[in-house]
Amino acid sequence: MHNLPIPSAEALAQSAQLSALIQQKIAQAGGWINFAELMHMALYTPGLGYYAGGAKKFGLGGDFVTAPEISDLFAKTLARQAAQILAAEGDILELGAGTGKLAADLMLELEVLNALPKQYFILEVSDHLRHVQRETCEKNLPAALFEKLVWLKTLPIKFNGLILGNEVLDAIPVHILHKTVDGWCERGVCFEGDFVWRDNPKNDVANLTQAKLAENLPNDLPVGYIAEVCPAASALVAGLAECLESGAIVLLDYGFSAVEYYHPQRTQGTLMSHFQHFAHDNPLINIGLQDITAHVNFSQIASVTEAHRISLAGYVNQAQFLMNCGILDILSEQSPDSPQYMRLAAAAQKYLSPAEMGELFKVICFTKDFDEPLIGFKSGDKSHTL
Repeated sequence: MHNLPIPSAEALAQSAQLSALIQQKIAQAGGWINFAELMHMALYTPGLGYYAGGAKKFGLGGDFVTAPEISDLFAKTLARQAAQILAAEGDILELGAGTGKLAADLMLELEVLNALPKQYFILEVSDHLRHVQRETCEKNLPAALFEKLVWLKTLPIKFNGLILGNEVLDAIPVHILHKTVDGWCERGVCFEGDFVWRDNPKNDVANLTQAKLAENLPNDLPVGYIAEVCPAASALVAGLAECLESGAIVLLDYGFSAVEYYHPQRTQGTLMSHFQHFAHDNPLINIGLQDITAHVNFSQIASVTEAHRISLAGYVNQAQFLMNCGILDILSEQSPDSPQYMRLAAAAQKYLSPAEMGELFKVICFTKDFDEPLIGFKSGDKSHTL
């Protein structure tokens, strides 16, 4: 593992405070909690969790860079798909809007395309990030566009238009399962001077829970295999499906279909932590100071359609989606010898290259009461792999 940067004294104090709360939780639970509980507290505890505290997370001074932070080319391209969905009138609802840069860039480009939503809703649970988003959008948008923005803390009951989530699913807390000689066991955390991994002490309630979590895992995985499952991600998509009356849900994230996700050689799962641009595999250190993510099982996300009256409208890798939406046409509008072209071309390389974001990142879309084929999925659709 990399030698990680040493956090500041202030950051360490914040981390110690959050760690004490988690230790308390573990003690109250009898000495063990599942990993999803620790991940939720580490990311979302008000004022202390990674997304709910005050440290810079996105961009060059943060812990990772998301597609909207790289360049406005991402939003310009995505706006083509948004415009098609909004042609029937409607709003945009963005989930977990990061710094607010995607919202600001999208609104500016939708104005150019004469396809502005009636309102742009941002669902954000972090008070800190809501403040950051408001600042970003106020600074970058004219007053008439800024006035269209509305912040929410819960999903609306009814919604028409585009629901958008960029790198949201990977930050939803996951359960971890460990294949033992006796079958699947849930792996969680104890505190023994430090936080340590421990399989769940056996009891009937836990076994029922574990059986439910493990029901869709392949039977032929080897003993010792570690796998993540994320029922909360399915629940989120189900909630989106319930509130959507007409329009589309577009979710962009890194991940795989189930066949790849639970590949026999992926024995240690996909859990990753990000701290000041170092990626590593130990989520039990720097509690509250680092991002914790797991890749998305898109087959599990797609399975939500059956019960919730939404249709799977497409599943492609990010490169294919952006090409379908005209990223190269947007690039060609610039003079090839201009500094602007060079900047956008470098961003396009990051978005499209299989070695960067082009292949690992996927885009999945669901529609309800919307029959028009979506431009982002007109070629290269891999829905059959789900």
